[in-house]
Amino acid sequence: MWTKPYGRTGKNVSVISFGGMRFPEPANIAKSAELVLYAHAKGINYFDTAPYYCEDKSEDIMGAAFKQMPRSSFYCSSKCGEADGAVFRASIESSLKRLNVEQIDFFHIWCLVHPTDWEARKKGGAVAAALKAKEEGLIGHVVTSAHLNGTDIGKVVDEGTVEGLTIGYNALNFPFRGEALEAASRAKVGVVTMNPLGGGLIPNNAARLEFLKGPNDASVVEAALRFNVSQPAITSALVGFANTQQIDEAVSAVANFKPYPPQHIEQLKAHIRGSFDGFCTGCGYCLPCPSEVPIPRLMEAFNCSLLDQGDASLLSRLSDHWGVGPDAALACTECGLCEGRCTQHLPIRDRLKHIGTLKQ
Repeated sequence: MWTKPYGRTGKNVSVISFGGMRFPEPANIAKSAELVLYAHAKGINYFDTAPYYCEDKSEDIMGAAFKQMPRSSFYCSSKCGEADGAVFRASIESSLKRLNVEQIDFFHIWCLVHPTDWEARKKGGAVAAALKAKEEGLIGHVVTSAHLNGTDIGKVVDEGTVEGLTIGYNALNFPFRGEALEAASRAKVGVVTMNPLGGGLIPNNAARLEFLKGPNDASVVEAALRFNVSQPAITSALVGFANTQQIDEAVSAVANFKPYPPQHIEQLKAHIRGSFDGFCTGCGYCLPCPSEVPIPRLMEAFNCSLLDQGDASLLSRLSDHWGVGPDAALACTECGLCEGRCTQHLPIRDRLKHIGTLKQ
């Protein structure tokens, strides 16, 4: 497996990493752990999990697998999203026990969604708790998971506290996160990209996205993974695996692969910008909604209609991926607060009106 240096940490991470949020039978710890062991045997050495994933079983599954793997052969990653320092510390200690390790290699200050979240983590003591745990050897590296735009992620990086980032980045939302990659590169910070397949949007719309494929790409999935890992600032693409076939496909995508040249990447970006103007990147800045409309979920589903110019895929995405119906849009009072916050200036109210007229 091809590896890359994770920023300035001195650790070399496989360019495909394992996301522990898709186990199909999480209650079956032993069977689920076999999937982790299979990925490890295929050369994947970075395993990401968190409390609450997979009915709160993901850390236990990882721990069951880790007991069977030489400790020097893998890196583990977990997270806590609490701002309170005492709660944050307790979460670290719980994760250590569940993962069956003495040190968590990469521990995330989890889920920065709004620009104020980082300051809240500092004021609440979470950042200090993370740094203290690192001093004590319980954490190898303090990192963060962020859903902010590139500019705001860059501000966090520039403070110098974190040594790595986990951010959503793929062939459909890359314009929103470009500045984050630039900041990470300047600071020599590692970057793991979550949702490199757009949460399923890319494989589910393979025909529409056929142009992503180069002459040597076997599939759109392969091309999308290669798009990510070809970029120097990206250390690894984090994929949520549910079966061995998916592992084989991802590992095959980077086997004997020479990274795309920069000009190919830029050509793809230009094509995507021209084809999918108006895509919601899922930053969440539109929240909170005073009427509690789940705007990011509804807008992400609306992306499907932009991909295939139809509402059937929008409805399917809402139901199958998000578990909500189009009637969720009916609570909108058209106050306009969301549009005032939207960094892309999308016509959110008009899109919500359209969604609200659809029948499940």
